[in-house]
Amino acid sequence: MFNKKTIREIDIKNKKVIVRVDFNVPLDDDLNITDDTRIRLSLPTIEYLRDNNAKIILISHLGRPKGKPEDRFRLDPVAKRLEELTGIRVKKFDETFSLEIKDYIDKNMSDDEIVILENLRFNPGEKENDRDFSKSLASLADIFVDDAFGAAHRAHASVVGIPEFLPAVSGLLLEKEVETLTTLLESPQRPFLTILGGSKVSDKIKVIKNLMEKVDSLILGGGMTYTFLKAQGYEIGKSICEDDQLDYAMDMIELAKKNNVNFLLPVDITIASEFDENSEKKVVPIDSIPADWMGLDIGIRSGEIFKKEIMSASTIFWNGPVGVFEWEKFSSGTKNIALAVAESNAITVVGGGDTVAAVKKYGVSDKISHVSSGGGASMELLEGKLLPGIEALNDK
Repeated sequence: MFNKKTIREIDIKNKKVIVRVDFNVPLDDDLNITDDTRIRLSLPTIEYLRDNNAKIILISHLGRPKGKPEDRFRLDPVAKRLEELTGIRVKKFDETFSLEIKDYIDKNMSDDEIVILENLRFNPGEKENDRDFSKSLASLADIFVDDAFGAAHRAHASVVGIPEFLPAVSGLLLEKEVETLTTLLESPQRPFLTILGGSKVSDKIKVIKNLMEKVDSLILGGGMTYTFLKAQGYEIGKSICEDDQLDYAMDMIELAKKNNVNFLLPVDITIASEFDENSEKKVVPIDSIPADWMGLDIGIRSGEIFKKEIMSASTIFWNGPVGVFEWEKFSSGTKNIALAVAESNAITVVGGGDTVAAVKKYGVSDKISHVSSGGGASMELLEGKLLPGIEALNDK
C-alpha cells in the first residue's frame, strides 16, 4: 500500500507545479538520445497535470557533471524530444534557477507550454542538498510533485529539499513503481522467484539477505557466481571474485537451507581464455574450470535448469545479467533468461539498467509486466530501506 499523497489527492487546478522527473537518458557521441523510455514514462503525470490546467515546471539531472555546466550534459536534447512526444511547446532555460526564470513563470508563462530548467547537477547545491538552492526552486511553484523514482534514493535538494517548502506529493510513475515493488515483498503470488545477476556480491548483500526471507526460489548468475563457487571450494580460475565476501556467500547458502529456499547456482559455465569478446570459449561443469581460464556466462545445462524454474514461478523479479551479454559469444545465458521470463505466465518485474537493456535488446520488454525505471532505487527498496525521496512526501 502506497501511503503517500499523489497528484490525484491534492488540488492542482491552475496551480504552478514543479515536477522532479528522471530524464537521465543515454546519449550518443552526437548528443542524440538513444533511448527515450524515461521521458515516455513521465508522460502520464504530465498529461494529468495539463488536464488540470497546471503550469508545469520540470527539473531533472542528466549524467554526472561535476557541479558546473558541461555542454554534453545539457538538457536541450531532452527538451526537444519531450516537445516531439507531447506536441506541446517546451521552453528550456539554460540555468537551474534565476530571478528571470521566476519572473517568466509568474508573468509570461503560457498555459500551452512546459518549462524545463537546466541540469540540476550543474549546481553544486543539488547533491549537497543545499537549503538555499531548495528554497529557490520551491519559490517557482505552489506544489511539488516527485515522479523520479530513479532518484528516490538520493537525499538531494530536488528530492528531499523542496518538500520542506511546498506541499509534496507523488506523481503517477513513482506511485506505480513503489506499489509494484512493495507488493513483491509483502504479498507476491507464489511461487516467488528472484533472479540476481551482475558482477559484485557486495552490491547486493542486503538484497540477497532480505529476499531470503521472502522468496521461494533464488537463481544466482553473473560475476557473483564465482564468489559463491569459490566459497564452496571450487576452482574458479581467473573469474571475478570478491574474496572478502566468501564467508557471506556461505552464510547465504546456509540461510537458504534454513528458510527452505530453492537456491540455484549454475551447474556449468561458459569460460574464456581471456577477457575479450573474441576469446576462445568452451562450456565446462563448475568443477572443471581451468586455473588460467575465466567464467563469462552460464552454460547450456544451467540455462535449461533455470528456464524450468522460471516456467514454474507465479511472480518473478530479475535484476542483473547472468553473463557478459554485450559480447555475442557470451550473451546466450542472459538472452535465454530474458526469453524465458517473457514467455512465462508469471507476474514479471525487471529492474536495473543492464537488465532493462537486455530485455530491450532481445525485444521482449513489452512482454514484461513491469520494467522499473530505477535500478539503485529499486534495489534499495528491496533491501527494505526507506527511500529519502518517498519519506519526504506528504502522508495520506
